[in-house]
Amino acid sequence: MADGDVETRSKRGQWVNRVIGEPELSKSFRSREEAVTAGRQLAEVLGTQHTVIDAEETGVITDEDEDDEEQDA
Repeated sequence: MADGDVETRSKRGQWVNRVIGEPELSKSFRSREEAVTAGRQLAEVLGTQHTVIDAEETGVITDEDEDDEEQDA
């Protein structure tokens, strides 16, 4: 990956967009979908590549369905 490229990956239960060589532009998200969308848009603005690195399956659910949370409240 080159400087400015955007990498989306799972990190300790969150999804993170990391900008290579520019850590101040990196950001974390609650869901994979949010992170992928934001990462794709950021890479388009920067004129760089966007890569999604899927996490290894561990059997632990990290992306909760927000609709279930609202029903529990």
